[in-house]
Amino acid sequence: MSIFAEVQEAPPIEVFQLTRECAADEFPNKVNLGVGAYRTDEGKPWVLPIVRKVEGLMAADETLNKEYLPVLGLDAASSAATKMLLGSSSKAISEGRAFGVQSISGTGALRVGAEFLAKQLNRTVFYMSTPTWGNHKLIFLNAGFKECHQYRYWDPKTRGVNITGFLEDLRAAPEGSVIILHACAHNPTGCDPTMDQWKEIAAVMKEKKLFPFFDSAYQGFASGDLDQDAQAVRFFVEQGFEVFCAQSFAKNFGLYNERIGNLAIVMSDSSLAAAVKSQITLIVRGMYSNPPNHGARIVAKVLNDPELFKEWQECIRTMSSRIKEMRASLLAKLTQLGTPGDWNHITQQIGMFSFKNVSVPWDQVAYMKSNYHIYLMSSGRINICGLTTKNVDYVAQAIDDAVRKFPATSS
Repeated sequence: MSIFAEVQEAPPIEVFQLTRECAADEFPNKVNLGVGAYRTDEGKPWVLPIVRKVEGLMAADETLNKEYLPVLGLDAASSAATKMLLGSSSKAISEGRAFGVQSISGTGALRVGAEFLAKQLNRTVFYMSTPTWGNHKLIFLNAGFKECHQYRYWDPKTRGVNITGFLEDLRAAPEGSVIILHACAHNPTGCDPTMDQWKEIAAVMKEKKLFPFFDSAYQGFASGDLDQDAQAVRFFVEQGFEVFCAQSFAKNFGLYNERIGNLAIVMSDSSLAAAVKSQITLIVRGMYSNPPNHGARIVAKVLNDPELFKEWQECIRTMSSRIKEMRASLLAKLTQLGTPGDWNHITQQIGMFSFKNVSVPWDQVAYMKSNYHIYLMSSGRINICGLTTKNVDYVAQAIDDAVRKFPATSS
C-alpha cells in the first residue's frame, strides 16, 4: 500500500475553481466577477504602461544579472515601500525604528510576520474580521498560531462597519492578541472605518495591549490617493504603536504573478532592529531562502524615480477611476430596473469589491452562473473590475432576475 493512501483530497480553493470553470465555459457573454484582479474595459488583464517602460529599461541594462538577492530582499525596494506606507516625513523611519523586508507578495509578508510573532514572541491568539480575506486564517494557523477568533465587522442592516460590535470584541480579546486589520478597501466588504472610528479602535487596542497587524493590499488602488489609503496605518504609528504591515504590489502595480511585497515593521526602540532582522532572516532562509528580483527591481525603480513615480500615480488613478465609474453604472442600471432592495452600498463601498450580505443565498449565485454564465463567489462578493461598459447591462439584468426569483433572503 502506498504511504499516500490515507491522504484525503482537500476542497478546491473557490476563487481559483471559479476561474477554471469560467475559462472552460464557451458561452460568448460569460462574465467572471470572482477573480481578485483588475481588468480593462475590454475585460482584459492590464500590464501597466509604466511597468512595460521599466521592463524595457531593465532589459537594456546589461549590468543587471540573475544573482541571488540577499535573504531579506532588495533594500531599494523594501525601503521605498516602507516610505510609501509611512510617509516621507515619518519619524519612525528617520529615527531608524522602521524597516522593510521584501516578501513573496502580501501573502508572504503575512506568513513571515505571523511566524515571527508565533515563534519569537510566543503569540498564539489572533483575531480577524467577520468576514475577511479567505486566506488569513490558513496563513496564521500554518505559521504557528493556536487560536483563531473573529471580531464583528460587517453590519448587514447598514451595509457598513459594525463599530459597536468591533469595539466590544476587541475589549474582550486577551492581552497580547494579534489583530489583523485591513488598511483600506476591506476585502470582501469594501467598507472601511472612518478616521474617527479608527481612533476609537486604536484607543481600545492601546488600552488592551493588542498588537496591530495591518494588511495593505490596495494602497493607491482603492482611492487613487496613496496618502489617503495609508491614513489608518500612519495614525497607529503616530500614536506610538509597534506594528507589522503586509504590503502587496499585486494590485497597485499589476504585478500579480511577480509576487512582490513588503513586510513593514515599526518598533519603539531602534536598538532592537538588528536582532529582529536576524531572526526574520532565519525564518526566510528556512522558508524560501530569498525572494525574486524582477518585481522588486520594477517597484524600486518606480518608487525611487520622481518622474516614473508620477507616471505610476497616473496608472493607479486610471484603475481606481474605472472602478468608481463601474460602481456608479451598476447602481444606475439596478435603479433603472427597480431591482428590489437598497443598492446604494455599491457606490458607498471602496476598492475592488462590492459586497451585499454574508447571507446571500446560494440560489442566487447558482442561478446567475447556470442561467447567465456569470461567475461570482458564494458569499455574493463581486469584483467590480469584471464589469465593463459592454456587460454592465447584462450583469444588472441577471442580478435583477436572480433577486426577483429568490426574494426571501435577498436583502
